[in-house]
Amino acid sequence: MNTPYLITPETMSITDIADIIHHHRTIALSPESERLITECRTYLDKAIERAGRPLYGITTGFGSLCDISIGADDLSTLQENLVKSHSCGCGDTVEPEIVKIMMLNKIKSLALGKSGVQLSTVTRLVEMFNDDMIPVVYQLGSLGASGDLAPLANMSLPLLCLGEVIWHGKRMIAAEALAAKGWQPVRLVSKEGLALLNGTQFMSAHAVWAIIQLRQLSALADKIGALSLDVFDGRIEPFGDEVNMARPHPGQLATARAVRHYLEGSPMMAAPKKHVQDPYSFRCMPQVHGAMKDALQFVSSVIETEVNSVTDNPTIFPEDDLIVSAGNFHGEPIALPMDYLALAAAELGNISERRTYRLISGVRGLPSFLVANPGLNSGFMIPQYAAASIVNQSKGLCWPTSCDSIPSSQGQEDHVSMGANSATKLCRIVANTRRVLAIELLNAMQALDLRRPARTSPILEQWYTDYRNEVPYIENDTVMSPLIEATVEFLKTNQ
Repeated sequence: MNTPYLITPETMSITDIADIIHHHRTIALSPESERLITECRTYLDKAIERAGRPLYGITTGFGSLCDISIGADDLSTLQENLVKSHSCGCGDTVEPEIVKIMMLNKIKSLALGKSGVQLSTVTRLVEMFNDDMIPVVYQLGSLGASGDLAPLANMSLPLLCLGEVIWHGKRMIAAEALAAKGWQPVRLVSKEGLALLNGTQFMSAHAVWAIIQLRQLSALADKIGALSLDVFDGRIEPFGDEVNMARPHPGQLATARAVRHYLEGSPMMAAPKKHVQDPYSFRCMPQVHGAMKDALQFVSSVIETEVNSVTDNPTIFPEDDLIVSAGNFHGEPIALPMDYLALAAAELGNISERRTYRLISGVRGLPSFLVANPGLNSGFMIPQYAAASIVNQSKGLCWPTSCDSIPSSQGQEDHVSMGANSATKLCRIVANTRRVLAIELLNAMQALDLRRPARTSPILEQWYTDYRNEVPYIENDTVMSPLIEATVEFLKTNQ
């Protein structure tokens, strides 16, 4: 088994999360994190004993019920009732990988020692994470304001031996899975239900997943775009350092240099050109792909801050003898950037579809629809339709949900972020963009075959060989859906 990743008060990066998830690493609480959790819980117990006033969510009801005080004997029941009553997730289930990131983000936030939870509660979450016992969580139900209440409640149910989990690849009743492990239900104490349910971990988990995917897709878009440029008989001059240094946005420069790198040594690119300019979808790759890179960099920094933050309420500061009821659970700081990233991801697909359209247009020496015998064969006519359909859906999903707010809890929660919907649609757009790029690659590889015996660069020729081991050249019409799906899978493992 891999060495456990140690949860400490130090920053956990998105790269760290990707490493943990993709390499199935276990995690462990550092001694420092255990100390912070324990000291905060001890402080809270003493604060409750000597409090001369109600403490929100600790000795009171929740939301608009904050003025109702709860007796000491009912504090545990209050927290368990909170988890049960808030488990209102609806719709499709969330991908287990995203739920696992959600669990990791919640553990990290609680381990900062300002939430007042028991060490045993966090330890159980760690045990579930390490055993790949993944709670069943649903996509719909969070307003992204008092945190992600409904999805975090569904995530927390298995702690009480309630709800469902996916374990060993099987969806099952959580109580059965916990019994198989010999685990007893956690008995929540004051504040714990609120600490588990308040927080932005549903939103941040989707954002982290999207960022991890887009870091890969951004590089792939440059590589696929470079191949398309070469087989379209495009020009390299728009990718030179001189012209891009004249407008030195970091993403623009990075894209131009990446495309030049992929095309280094290409005989096709070195051949004389008859045309003076290429269409924007080729010529403006540095500007469009680059803008997406810059958006990704900005949003990554925001989400990384969020992952390493305390986002439940109230927040407890033992060192200052302070318990503050505030609004760190509000999702606006990440809802706006997620809507921005959704737009950037959609644009990466938008420009890719336009390059596909150009490749099948029967110009610059390529046959119509990239088939040797057009007419009898429709060739690559309809994959472009599919790409256009996917791009259209992504454009529709770009409407910013963060610009809406519907008051809840009898007006106590009178402005909400709707960031959870920003998060889920962001992930849908990312998946769509991968499919659109796959369709472009399918077309570009076909175009390269139709250019033979001409050759592209050594890097792209090797990529061609790897790809043709998975997806064949199309001589006559065949069923295309499996080829598109095979290309999608190819892109997941072949950078």
